[in-house]
Amino acid sequence: MAEQGESVFTVIVAAAANLGIAAAKAIAGVISGSSAMLSEAAHSVADTVTEVMLLAALRRSAKPADEDHPLGHSGERYVWALLAAVATFVGGAVFSVYDGVHTLTHGEDLGDPLASYIVLGVAFVLEGFSLRTALRQARGEAAAARAPLGRYLRLTPDTTVKAVVMEDSAALAGLMLAAGGLLGGEITGSGVWDGVASILIGALLVYVAWELGRSNAALLIGRPLPRPMREAVREELLSVPHIIGVLELTTLIQGPDEVLIAAKVDFRDVASAAQVEWACEEAEEQLRERMPSIARVHLDPTPGVTRRAAGGPGDGG
Repeated sequence: MAEQGESVFTVIVAAAANLGIAAAKAIAGVISGSSAMLSEAAHSVADTVTEVMLLAALRRSAKPADEDHPLGHSGERYVWALLAAVATFVGGAVFSVYDGVHTLTHGEDLGDPLASYIVLGVAFVLEGFSLRTALRQARGEAAAARAPLGRYLRLTPDTTVKAVVMEDSAALAGLMLAAGGLLGGEITGSGVWDGVASILIGALLVYVAWELGRSNAALLIGRPLPRPMREAVREELLSVPHIIGVLELTTLIQGPDEVLIAAKVDFRDVASAAQVEWACEEAEEQLRERMPSIARVHLDPTPGVTRRAAGGPGDGG
């Protein structure tokens, strides 16, 4: 519970920081007349909304299982994370593209860009520190999962980590685009550069929203463990005494640290009921020791293909 409270506090602080950066960008955008700066303000507002959504996800997904929700509430994390992706698209991308197109078609009066440069510099330092922290956490988790960082971020069921890394990376790229638009406008005296920068920021946010939305939607629909991990589960089951075959294996990721395993298992013909019960308990214990994220294991004793064809014990033929 202490770790959960720390995560909640971290998200609240991040949301407050993003909201402050958004206000500073908006003021600088009004002073300089830069549409790219206003797009960056919308970007920070979208990030703030995302943090609020992630806070809701952390709190609601931590609720324990009950009679009405026997498998717990872990799936709510992906519901709120999906809503956060929608907020990024609507709150950031749509506004940025609209503002950029408006600038290109109607032009803009460029003011003093000094305030914008100062805000961009401070925001770049803060976002860079945040990205470094997120990458450090992601590298540690990738090392624990024995996977390359890129593959881990692509497949991790903890979409909160993926969201932080992608949003911070997009934030740094957006800041550079906004600075490029300001510099181009200052050199040429044309607002075209600023409008193009705003549209590119919008396109960047569309990509982030799409990628995060797709990842969370896949987990909501139901995603299995990666193939190497499924093979490891099968191997672990076959290592248990009295188990001679895994006829069907189903794995389902229910949350960042919750995986369900269901399998049709063939036991030795001479195994007693007590031995089958012991083997089921031993299999669950071994699986959880090898993969701590496995929360539920359901094994269904099922005769093998040969026994079914021959009519196994108890068959009336």
